[in-house]
Amino acid sequence: MNTKHFKLLSGNEALAQGAFEAGLKFAGSYPGTPATEILEYLTQFKEVDAQWSVNEKVAFEVALGASFAGVRSLYSSKHVGINVAMDPLMTAAYSGINAGFVIVTADDPGLHSSQNEQDNRLIAKFAKIPLLEPSSPSEAKKFIKLAFEISEQFDTPVLFRMTTRVAHTKENVEIGQRQEIENKPFEKNPQKYVMVPANAYKKHILLEEKLIKLQEYSEKTELNKIEINDKELGFITDSVTYLYVKETYPEASVLKLGMTFPFPDKKIKEFASQVKKIVAAEENEPFIEEHLLQMGIRCTGKHYTYRVGELRPESIKDIVENKPKTQYPGGSRRPVLCPGCPHRAVFVALRKTKVIVSGDIGCYTLGSLPPLAALHTTICMGASVTIFDSLSKVLGNDKVVAVIGDSTFVHSGVTGLINAAYNKAKGLVIILDNGTTAMTGAQPNPSTGVTAKNEQTKRLDLEALCRACGADNVEVIDSSCKSIEEKIKEYTAQNKLSVLIVRYALCKMIDRTKQTVPLFHADKCKKCYMCISVDCPAITKDELGNVKLNYNLCAGCNVCVEMCKFGGLEKNK
Repeated sequence: MNTKHFKLLSGNEALAQGAFEAGLKFAGSYPGTPATEILEYLTQFKEVDAQWSVNEKVAFEVALGASFAGVRSLYSSKHVGINVAMDPLMTAAYSGINAGFVIVTADDPGLHSSQNEQDNRLIAKFAKIPLLEPSSPSEAKKFIKLAFEISEQFDTPVLFRMTTRVAHTKENVEIGQRQEIENKPFEKNPQKYVMVPANAYKKHILLEEKLIKLQEYSEKTELNKIEINDKELGFITDSVTYLYVKETYPEASVLKLGMTFPFPDKKIKEFASQVKKIVAAEENEPFIEEHLLQMGIRCTGKHYTYRVGELRPESIKDIVENKPKTQYPGGSRRPVLCPGCPHRAVFVALRKTKVIVSGDIGCYTLGSLPPLAALHTTICMGASVTIFDSLSKVLGNDKVVAVIGDSTFVHSGVTGLINAAYNKAKGLVIILDNGTTAMTGAQPNPSTGVTAKNEQTKRLDLEALCRACGADNVEVIDSSCKSIEEKIKEYTAQNKLSVLIVRYALCKMIDRTKQTVPLFHADKCKKCYMCISVDCPAITKDELGNVKLNYNLCAGCNVCVEMCKFGGLEKNK
């Protein structure tokens, strides 16, 4: 007797499980919330070559190459990671694939952990590839299997859009058996895989013809379904918004788009003919609404204020009435660097030296917040070094410092350093090397010498790499406010390009049982609050202004001890 086996999985985990069951053999990614858990989940399967790549472009190209070679492959990243991979993505739409190839974009409406909240549904239309959108973990598992089938049937990459709520929601999902898919043979075919202009022109013609066939599929697929109930009100919706609609208006009619592009125009017209009022309910951009208007279908779209932030279930009624967005109060917890974070000493030193700091994407972006307030620009991965390049030339190389993490440096800081050396930039670049990709959950990277599957591999030598890039000075030091401050002053005063690698393993912070916490002498405390200025959660003051040290949180980094001039805090020997 066969008994069904269920497992509580997040949307990301369910997607990964479904991909595994669909015969996936290769997966490439770069860590980034809300996508990280997809690759992490896949590392448990010996049948899947799951890799953390140095950046999203590399991950995309390696996964695409696996598809060319004949095995089902998957690329995943957060929404801004797709920007890094856009170059191969756009051309892959022309070349097509061999074995099934799915591109997972995990969008972040509400900017929970991102520098923007771009709507990557638009990329499907831009690249002219099909778009699938699940609204729950169980759908993510089901849809990913269909995505591979669509990819192979139409010789196309498939864009698979998750959002933060779908990616991190949990549901009991049925676990199935893996389907072993025979490798497809690779055939030498320059007309298909070599995108010189003459070949690409012909492939563009085929791409337009392919879109017509994909739209016919969109009309028939169960991914797009009409639910006729009360004909006074009908919603056309996608993704998690579908669940909000069903919760708020359970009696309304709904056209649920699981394959959002190409749009099923005939099905849309059929639905529109049966309901009196149509509401386009969607997060961020008016992607569905604009298409309905182009079709000449009158509809109620969301007020423009809803283009910012994620939707909430309670927003649906306001959208129906075309009211502007209600501003909901945010959370009360202020983001802060963890107790014992090795980056804290760097930002304390930078604040004291009063330099201008070009920053990057990582935990250390929190160095921009008061009371540290020691980071002044952050745009995208790798931009710290390139913006430093020009800032230092305009404002003076003694006034500007770049700060970048080890994983981010490997991701896209290397080219910036090469460019800075090539174009004769001077000044100081600080690499915060904590031996991991910390912000997304401590994933390994090339400088750690460990793969995604926790296998030993070649470790990237950051010092040698920086010298090869053209840095005049490269020095490695530990995380101490005083030594860092001295080195900042030393290297910014020189007319050379210098790299200071501040190396402090994150494991020292995590394993607090091995750290000695400082001694606190309340009788010596002068309430100058210099210790508070390091912005550590382990040091607070009560309602009377008395300094308090939380020994349960303290990780023994002793940055607060360096700040105390009166002996109130003392290093515990």
